[in-house]
Amino acid sequence: MSAEQGEKPGFTFTGWHMLAIMLLFFGTIISVNVTMAWNAVTSWSGLVVPNTYVASQQFNGKAEAAKARAASGVVGKLRIDGSNVEYEVSHPQRGVVDTDTVTLNFRRPVGEHQDFSLPLEKHGPNTFSALHELAAGDWIVEAIAVKDGAVIVHEGTRIDIAGGVR
Repeated sequence: MSAEQGEKPGFTFTGWHMLAIMLLFFGTIISVNVTMAWNAVTSWSGLVVPNTYVASQQFNGKAEAAKARAASGVVGKLRIDGSNVEYEVSHPQRGVVDTDTVTLNFRRPVGEHQDFSLPLEKHGPNTFSALHELAAGDWIVEAIAVKDGAVIVHEGTRIDIAGGVR
């Protein structure tokens, strides 16, 4: 037996190996990008603001004001039945909260071409309503209730309108 016959041949890197490495490398990158893009499109509705820098600078002040309003315990209740939009302001323990005005801002989660503001008419110390036909689909409703010039309720609710019924 000669020395040449006992040795195993060494590994030879071929074009097929390079092709497999390239496919695995770029396949991983592409699949991660597709997954991230899919998650971004399906999980975040997005918000439309005129100036993102200004909105970011106002965030902490708005968060503190929201904490103070939440601590007061005053809440609102939105009801939509066909074209009838109602809003009621109350406190869980004290009941009715006298309120001067209520305005509802309806916004689409993405885009602003259908956005509108709806001032409600007062029907009692804490009861407000208006007639307005809402288009079907998702809406973000921002409710602002004011008493003596101070905002007592400022909350957002995401709703889905199907054929004008909530």
